[in-house]
Amino acid sequence: MKIAVFSTKSYDQQYFENYSIDSRYTFSFFETALNKDTASLTNGFDAVCIFVNDSVDKNTIDILSKNGIRLIALRCAGFNNVDIEAAKSNNIKVVRVPAYSPEAVAEHAVALILTLNRKTHKAYNRVREGNFSLKNLIGFNLYGKTIGVIGTGQIGATFCRIIKGFGCKIIAFDVSKSDELVQQGVEYLSLDEVFQESDILSLHCPLNASTKHIVNEKSIALMKDGVMIINTSRGALINTADVITGLTSKKIGYLGIDVYEQEEKLFFEDLSESIIEDDLILKLISFPNVLITSHQAYFTKEAMDEITTTTLQNIEAFDKNLELKNEVV
Repeated sequence: MKIAVFSTKSYDQQYFENYSIDSRYTFSFFETALNKDTASLTNGFDAVCIFVNDSVDKNTIDILSKNGIRLIALRCAGFNNVDIEAAKSNNIKVVRVPAYSPEAVAEHAVALILTLNRKTHKAYNRVREGNFSLKNLIGFNLYGKTIGVIGTGQIGATFCRIIKGFGCKIIAFDVSKSDELVQQGVEYLSLDEVFQESDILSLHCPLNASTKHIVNEKSIALMKDGVMIINTSRGALINTADVITGLTSKKIGYLGIDVYEQEEKLFFEDLSESIIEDDLILKLISFPNVLITSHQAYFTKEAMDEITTTTLQNIEAFDKNLELKNEVV
């Protein structure tokens, strides 16, 4: 079985080569993303393995089908970048990695909160330059603050358990309540109430029609003045233009994001010698109270181990006509 792996970096290839010991499976690694313009590279392959910023729309899937692709294996949890109906109509199976070290993403969300609050990134740079002043480095105690969590799946639930250790009040919104979290002291409220009452808002929900731009002009207006917004889930949960307006008016006091709605043209690449043409990201970078990391929340050894082994298990199950436990369609 021949598998074309797209959007790969050196670390992806290293992990696949470390874990792939079955000679029946041949992997070819492409740094380029999979889309309608690169889908022709799949000729002669049986399956493709893709990541978060590959664009597998109907046009791409039509080409994959003509090239004999029978399986799309996502090495991530989200699948909003795949036209599921087109895959189904072309009899192409889609599998994913539904969960991989929720602690990795949840801990990164906490890291964004602490860094934004206590300004450790700025303190680090100051001290390296011999500046030991504390001016403008003041933060606030997390203890006693109200933390709003939107989405209490595995990652959101893990975030709740971590942030509880700081002595915070935790309120949450999800279409499905967790009895376990309720027993741990998490209070479920309506979405509007979570927006209204949170000192810090952390997003942990999937991207779909009901959650796209869930943070927008209307919801921002409900929030407390100086609110901190954290997003380690999906970029399009936030309407970037509306958040910029909120930052400019000082309605939003802090913004920490590991994802961005137009990240596919930016993240995972070294653009230090390039002219970045995305005006929105340039505007965000210019704010002193904004912290951006480039989709690294998942990037721990434990998570990479889980992603790689689960992806390989998905491929092997498909090849051997076994039950596809992580099948999307």
